Order: sequence, then C-alpha cells, then structure tokens
Amino acid sequence: MQVFRHSPTTHPAPLALAIGNFDGLHLGHQALLAKLVETARQYQITPAVMTFEPHPREFFTPHNAPARLSSMREKLECFEEVGVEKVFVCRFNQAFAAITAEAFMQDVLRHDLNANTILVGGDFCFGAKRQGTTQSFIDNGFQLVDFPPVQVAGQRVSSTLVREALAAGDLIRAEALLGRPYSISGKVVHGAKLGRQLGYPTANVHMRHERPALTGVYAVKLDGLNGVANLGVRPTIGGVPKLMLEVYVFDFDGNLYDRHVHVQFFHKIRDEMKFESLDALKAQIARDASAAKDYFKNRS
Repeated sequence: MQVFRHSPTTHPAPLALAIGNFDGLHLGHQALLAKLVETARQYQITPAVMTFEPHPREFFTPHNAPARLSSMREKLECFEEVGVEKVFVCRFNQAFAAITAEAFMQDVLRHDLNANTILVGGDFCFGAKRQGTTQSFIDNGFQLVDFPPVQVAGQRVSSTLVREALAAGDLIRAEALLGRPYSISGKVVHGAKLGRQLGYPTANVHMRHERPALTGVYAVKLDGLNGVANLGVRPTIGGVPKLMLEVYVFDFDGNLYDRHVHVQFFHKIRDEMKFESLDALKAQIARDASAAKDYFKNRS
C-alpha cells in the first residue's frame, strides 16, 4: 500500500476513492471500505482512500473537538488489511479548508487523482463552508456509489455513538458498534518505574493524542495477554499532566520496551482516583488486578 503524506499529485491510472475521517473504523466504515474494494475490482481500477490530519474539527475548534478514537497508524493498518492500495493523507490546514467544493471536485479529484468513482457517507459535506454534498458529486458527473447505512440496535453506526459508549464505560456497546473490542496501539516507552517499585511493573504505551475517548481502570489484553490498565494522568503522583496508558500484564516477565503493542479494552473497573499515599494506591492496584482476573476468568 502506498501512502502519500503531501498534496495529491497527478495519477494517470483511474481511482475508486473513499473519502472521510474514518475515526474508529467502526462497522459503517468497514462496510464502506469493503464496498470500495469490491467496486474497484468490478471496474478494474485502483481502490484508494483520502483522509485528513488533523480531524477538521480539531482544526476549527481545537478546544471542543471530539475525542480521538484511532491514530493515523491504526487507520493505515486497517486500510491495508482490507485491500486499499493508495492512501492520501491530506494535511487539513487553512489552505485546504479554503478550497471550494467546485475546485475540490475538478482540480483535486478529477485532475490530480483521476477519481471519477467516489464513495462517501450519506451525510458527507466538503469544500469551503461545507458547501459540497453528495448531490454535488452527481451533478458534476461523478459516479457516486451508494450503500445502505449500517445499523446496530436500530441506530445508524457512527463515531459519535462509539465515543458516547466509551465515555459511559459501556465497552459491550462499543464492541457491537466497532465489530471488535476497542483498542489503542502505541510504542512501549520507558517511564518512572514506579509500578515496578510497587510490585506491579507496567508497560507504558505512548499516547499520540491528549484527548482519549475513555479514561479510568480497565481489564485489558495487551497483544492477547490478560492485564489491567490505567489510562489517565496519575493524580496520586503529583497530577502528572501528560496522559499515560499503563498496562500491568499478568504473569509476564519479558521485555516490551520499544515494541508497538495493541491494547484491547474489555471491561471498566473504576474511574481514575487520587489516593492519600502510595500504600493506598498499591492496595487499590491489587484490588484492580484481582477484579480484572475475575473478569477474564468468568468470561472464558
């Protein structure tokens, strides 16, 4: 899979192009990507995706932007897994935001990318002041591929619903909307080694964004291994301002440093709390670990 992290350049081979943020890669996104690959195969053209970094709402309203569900790396891994061959990561800045809907269609999609076959969500808007709609593609001679919205329990699956489920600690509903347990991936980095001092050595997973969709203590799996994780700012340790994902993996004595790992969230144990002493924190970690072990024991 080719990834272009710059302005699109002319591509002589025609593309079938899916456009969107794809945050969370939920069941609706997965259906769109499957349709993309199917359509590209049908017309013998290249399946491609255009996505944006940062999320447009992070650019326009950074203090009120939605929580991030997935990193760019996680998106790219999913795109490659389903068979996407080209990905255009467009830098969303003032210049990009100022492109009119007409210029986006004619100059970017048609001229630069040779993309006449377009796949987007039904509520997709584009161009300066969001003036372009799905009807704009049809009116300008693009082939717009339709597919019915994906629903779960009578509701249209969306990134917003996933965020709401995660914020409420409803991991079961989040999994139903995503088609898989919610996960965060990242590189294991060195920390202060406090967990080791307390008898609970943790893998510190680097967080790329400071606004996660969930916080607290959870029963998790790190690359398939059972554990317990805290995602937050460690208020007991002086209120560290940097967000941290710390995972204590049960019955593990290996070295995870510098590995890129996937942490799946299965059950919320509690919210993050501040304790009066490290002894109180250590006692609570023991209870959290026991709760997580009980969860996995009863789940199997």
